[in-house]
Amino acid sequence: MKLSRLLLASAGAIALAGSAMAADLPSRAPPPVYVPPAPIFTWTGVYIGGQIGYTWGHTNTQLGDAFGNVNTISTNANGVIGGAHVGYNLQLNQFVVGLEGSVDGSSTSRTASFYHGVPGFGPVWTTISSNMNVQGSIRGRVGYAWDRVLIYATGGVTFAGINGSIQTNYGYDSASTTRVGWTVGGGLEYAITNNWSIRAEYRYSQYGSSNQYATNAYALPVLSYVGAYGRRTIYQNQVQAGFSYKFDLAPPPAPIVAKY
Repeated sequence: MKLSRLLLASAGAIALAGSAMAADLPSRAPPPVYVPPAPIFTWTGVYIGGQIGYTWGHTNTQLGDAFGNVNTISTNANGVIGGAHVGYNLQLNQFVVGLEGSVDGSSTSRTASFYHGVPGFGPVWTTISSNMNVQGSIRGRVGYAWDRVLIYATGGVTFAGINGSIQTNYGYDSASTTRVGWTVGGGLEYAITNNWSIRAEYRYSQYGSSNQYATNAYALPVLSYVGAYGRRTIYQNQVQAGFSYKFDLAPPPAPIVAKY
């Protein structure tokens, strides 16, 4: 009887010990999913955006005629300028290089006039006017980045559509030309997110000299006889604020599932 009780007690103790050991064994929970960290910001990529600002400058205008009357006048002009841009940046460590093109509409206009006497015609007033309604550029960019802050210099070729007219008290003539020049400047850009950024930029541009002659002999013969002409050299400053959206060229990496 004592032996049977001893066997029953031993069996119960072994069963309790087995249950405790089973409770201490690790469970087969599903493996955790690895979520990669947020991508590190880079300026590399294709971007598009818009800009608006203010332009001011001056034009040196040489007015003259076939009789040797010449007068040089400097006129100032200002106006609103705004448009769109597209470009590409490549970041190498902290240096950023890129290429950008822009197109702007402008309200800049200039007018200059002078008075002189012409033998056989008497006193003559000559007025020359011009307005720059479209402006564009293709520029390189070189900058230095502190994470999301980019300071850059820019420069390249610029072009402008210029409508001009020349008038005397004997008649009127007009012409439209496209001028090509150069532009340099710099700016500051800040990336608000990995895709959106804002900027402020200043540029100085020069469009060289363009001539306009009043030679419409059939419609306005007197202008041809007087030989009125205007030679303009245009200098321009502009400040603009803008925004850009940078496209992600590669998709983010897929989640990695840990395997055991």
